[in-house]
Amino acid sequence: MSPEISERAFEDAIECALLEFGPDACASDENAVREVSPPYGSTPPGGYHKRTPEAYDRLLCLLPRDVLDFVLATQPKEWQKLAQHHGAAVKDQFLKRLATEIERRGALDVLRNGVKDSGCKFRLAYFRPASGLNEETQRLHAANIFGVVRQFRYSEKSEQSLDIGLFLNGIPIFTAELKNPLNGQDVEDAIRQYRTDRDPREPLFAYGRCLAHFAVDPDLVYVTTHLAGAKTRFLPFNQGKFRGAGNPPVPPTRKGYSTGYLWDETWARDSVLDLIRQFIHEVEEEDDKGHKTGKRFLIFPRYQQLDAVRKLVTHARSMGAGQRYLIQHSAGSGKSFTIAWLAHQLATLHDLRDRRVFDSIVVITDRRILDRQLQTTMRQFEQTLGVVENIDQTSRQLKEALESGKTIIVTTLQKFPVIAKDIGELPGKRFAVIVDEAHSSQSGESTQSIRRVMKAASLEAAEAEDEQGEPDEEDLINEQAAARRWPSNTSLFAFTATPKPKTLELFGTKGADGKFEPFHLYSMRQAIEERFILDVLANYTTYAAYWRLLKKIESDPRYDKKKAEYLLKSFVELSAHAIAEKVRIMVEHFAAQVQGEIAGRAKAMIVTRSRLHAVRYKRAVDKYLDDHALPFKALVAFSGKGR
Repeated sequence: MSPEISERAFEDAIECALLEFGPDACASDENAVREVSPPYGSTPPGGYHKRTPEAYDRLLCLLPRDVLDFVLATQPKEWQKLAQHHGAAVKDQFLKRLATEIERRGALDVLRNGVKDSGCKFRLAYFRPASGLNEETQRLHAANIFGVVRQFRYSEKSEQSLDIGLFLNGIPIFTAELKNPLNGQDVEDAIRQYRTDRDPREPLFAYGRCLAHFAVDPDLVYVTTHLAGAKTRFLPFNQGKFRGAGNPPVPPTRKGYSTGYLWDETWARDSVLDLIRQFIHEVEEEDDKGHKTGKRFLIFPRYQQLDAVRKLVTHARSMGAGQRYLIQHSAGSGKSFTIAWLAHQLATLHDLRDRRVFDSIVVITDRRILDRQLQTTMRQFEQTLGVVENIDQTSRQLKEALESGKTIIVTTLQKFPVIAKDIGELPGKRFAVIVDEAHSSQSGESTQSIRRVMKAASLEAAEAEDEQGEPDEEDLINEQAAARRWPSNTSLFAFTATPKPKTLELFGTKGADGKFEPFHLYSMRQAIEERFILDVLANYTTYAAYWRLLKKIESDPRYDKKKAEYLLKSFVELSAHAIAEKVRIMVEHFAAQVQGEIAGRAKAMIVTRSRLHAVRYKRAVDKYLDDHALPFKALVAFSGKGR
């Protein structure tokens, strides 16, 4: 097979999958990747219409025929009113108005909220209704027109083309560059092509004009929402492979590609509408003090975020209230966004009988002062003003919010016992409680524990204090959940990166082997391999200590050998001189070799065997930095027992 044929075969397979079950379905399904059952929503995959490159208006950045067909089919009365105003020029005037509004407001806002023209208002998309009670809304939802254009020529200045363009009611939503390793190129070449060969000054590539751009090969997918030349940042959109980066191989019994989920599931029609309505958001950046910077950007979910929210929502729809879910997502997973998406979707969720599943959603963060990032994310995802209520004062304020049925309530973990008590006393209402991860290293209890260790009378006492550990916020949740029968009117969604065994047992799902597993997993290994967090063990160096105990009489039985070795080893390791020498070497190595890494934002970690060791090393580092006037700072933190 020649390289040209192999690349064309990949493109053919994707196009046929998108056209399947539609009016323009491929005559032969030899290369199609089939998924008969609906992957999301109620419509089967495929169903797109095939459009030629010539159908695209490069000046307007639209498929004019699809725009007009959709509007005339769904809003004929409003169109008649507009025609009376514009006369014979109505079509051209409307298309120019639509193109101008997309350029000014962005495709996302236009698709969600429509456009106005001469006193007439038009919808540009109809989304899947939250319930099935309104037959007219269902009919309008089915009238959406999805189009696919291959070798999509987008520029007025040249005949350059993109491999694939996807359209909703004539408005471009996604583009894709496809590569096949059999042609000597892969996803990195597609990314490079977007960065170097796609001029961001082209109207189609302007910020907000198109919702996302995908780089795709048979094994990997990456996505970006904004082309900015060499500065364009692509994020992985992959399922994960053996708990690491990548995608699982296609089973021998199935034909297709490892990235088939992209066109079979993510680009399925109901999925696309759901992405536009619920997931893709424009947010404004804020500084550390909560002030808006004026910089805006589009958020497109990573695969684990989209998958987790959809699976949780689907399960909650079918099972109702009273369930427990453990979501184990590593640092670097974008947890604040995942929680915000989940909360807003649970707030409008209806069950199979079209009844609302939850009356209120309670989002709990472990900080004593509401987490600014989570608070900001929840607010910026709010599409209806007043849906989100922040409770950062008294428990009475929280109780009133619960009783009055506020839609989304954001509060702190310290009020968890109040929540567990109050929701059980409101049997006529149903609640979803979403708990953000407990960070024991940030709690007041952790600070108190450090102080106790430091004040210990002896090394033995200090080690004993350290071994006892200290209950943290995760223990508080577990204690509350285990102490009482969890209310049947409440589902609990617990997010954590490193669940304790007790947490897995209380909130996890029991497998066939008897072991408890999280409902959804985004592993630390995958986060590291996808480069969202650094592997602190990748380049670690051990500092070996050599010491020897001498005993004059070998047969002398007057001491416990193991205990003596333990205490003497602790004495050697905690010697001020030994610590000072080690600190000198480590700090000098950081200053000379490491500080310039990661664009000057590099960090170093000193891992010790106990809290007492950590405190002693922290003091020694502070002294060395001060004595040598080095511009660095040291922090001390530790994990709880069993973490």
